[in-house]
This record gives sequence, structure tokens and C-alpha cells, in this order.
Amino acid sequence: MILSTSTPRVGSGWTDTGESFDARGLKERARKATRSVPIPPVLVRLVRDHIKEFGTAEDGRLFRAVQGGHLLSKEYGEIWQAARKEVLTEAEVASPLADVPYSLRHAGVSLWLDSGVTPAEVARRAGHSIAVLFRFYAKAIHGSQDRANALIESRLL
Repeated sequence: MILSTSTPRVGSGWTDTGESFDARGLKERARKATRSVPIPPVLVRLVRDHIKEFGTAEDGRLFRAVQGGHLLSKEYGEIWQAARKEVLTEAEVASPLADVPYSLRHAGVSLWLDSGVTPAEVARRAGHSIAVLFRFYAKAIHGSQDRANALIESRLL
């Protein structure tokens, strides 16, 4: 996937256009910069199936309101909570597990690290520096010494 812009909801009083969403470049990058985000084939298929069934908004967004506009944070949150109730147990719904959509990002980064993807590649995919990755995901990295030792030992034998 190639990301090129973001459109955060900032409120109409804070934009030059009077719209509540502001078209911006990517965070911490030059205005016209893009960011390549590699995704595995299974996710490519899901995105393609979604586009085939629902299409995209005129500006390329995958998720939009009924008439093509932006989803409001409130609506997105309501949909997210309904989805959690559909797929999680009652105890999991009552817990902080995936309590907000952003939790998926943390889960994804943690999964990559736990799967043995090198920290440099995880940082690149997440759009982080190595320092940020280590600061926020040290818990996911810590505790993998046994697996690291086994990997090293397998190469030494």
C-alpha cells in the first residue's frame, strides 16, 4: 500500500476551507511524501474484496459514510464497539482488549515482533524510528531471549 495523505478531523474552525476534515501530508514527512507499507497477500485479498464489493470514495478512502462523506469519530467508535461485541467474549468486551481501533496498530506491531520480524523491518513498516519502536514496544521484545538463543544455537550446530 502507498499512503500519501491523511485527513484528520480537526473541526471546521481550524481549517482554511471551513470543512471539518483537513487534508494533510503524512505525519513527520514532507507535504508530498508517500510511505510504502508492505502488507501480506492475505490482507491484499481482503482489501481487494472490500473494494470490489463497496468501491472507494472519490478520494480513494476505503471507509466512508453512506453518501460518501467522512465517517465521524462517533460513528466509527459506535461501529467498532458493535464489532467488538460480535467477535469477543463477554469478558473480553468488558476488558480493555481492542477497546479502540488504534489498538489494532499496537497488536499488529507486537505480532510482527513476536513472529520474529527484525526490529528494523517492523519499525519501517510501522513508520517508526528504531528508537520509537524500542521505547513503546520494549515489552514485546523483552522475554524473547529463549527463542533468540534457540535461533542462534541452531546456526552454530
